[in-house]
Amino acid sequence: MKKIFFLFFTVTVMHAHVKDTLPFPSPTAFQSFKFTMDDCDSCGCSASGGSMGFGSLLNANYLGMRYLYQFYRTNDGLYSNSPWYDEQYNTLQVWSRLPLGKKIQVSVLVPYHFHQRQTNTGSQSMQGLGDITLLGNYRIYQNLKKDSLTVQHTFIVGGGVKMPTGVFDQANNGSVNPGYQLGTGSWDAIFLTDYTLRYRQFGVNAVMNYTNKSENSKGYRFGNQFNYAGTLYYIWNKDKMTLAPQLGVSGEVYAHNYQHGQKLKETNGSVLFSKIGFEAGIGKWSLGANVMLPLHQNLMAGNVNARSRIGINLNYAL
Repeated sequence: MKKIFFLFFTVTVMHAHVKDTLPFPSPTAFQSFKFTMDDCDSCGCSASGGSMGFGSLLNANYLGMRYLYQFYRTNDGLYSNSPWYDEQYNTLQVWSRLPLGKKIQVSVLVPYHFHQRQTNTGSQSMQGLGDITLLGNYRIYQNLKKDSLTVQHTFIVGGGVKMPTGVFDQANNGSVNPGYQLGTGSWDAIFLTDYTLRYRQFGVNAVMNYTNKSENSKGYRFGNQFNYAGTLYYIWNKDKMTLAPQLGVSGEVYAHNYQHGQKLKETNGSVLFSKIGFEAGIGKWSLGANVMLPLHQNLMAGNVNARSRIGINLNYAL
């Protein structure tokens, strides 16, 4: 499976013939908004698209579609030879980012999920609207220097809310992965920071965010979540085409889930991913793709195993 994902990524890069709508010298070309929450993580379905990023590398403002795929394996841990079962999370997402003044931007993410999993009684599937996310950011600092030898810095803070528009099925709480949901059923608050350093064609982006998850109407609360990521990127221009390859890491840390105020054992954990991807553009259109593979993980006492993630997006600059 990993070889298939890597082959897909390689072929896509080789056939990318699209261009950035912003000229390379613009210091605002990397308005990253790449915060790192999971779309349907192993400890709760946040439905926000995060480890795949919240925005486009090439377009400051856009309207687009994105496909997200995540693959997990789960084990009930009752016996040493207990079987492993597959869980596959598929999401189609409408996403957009719009300016509100010179220093403020807002993002809207509307996901629709198609999930499947195997159990000891057969296969199960669910589909439907996920949790809609609204985000806003404020640019605290940015040095706009035309001198190409100047190191450019951008520092952003922000936050938002995830609304309980996706269905939360209480019957899934007892499964090995209670995150097999369309939504958390709760109002969750998001806090974030984003820092970018750029010199000529090279850049480094570092992000952190924290999600505070509340108790839903069924008395269940998914654990709070801390995320961090670092990405190295390069802007390459050729005639009317711009290509921006990326390489980095992304980490996620989950606290315990609670039910009716009681902490649930073996519902916390952490995972560290490697990440490789690209964005390319021509005119007002841009295409992006990335692949994430785990480097180290300990999810739910080892009973949940993250295997791979893929993201593909097509955007139109506004």
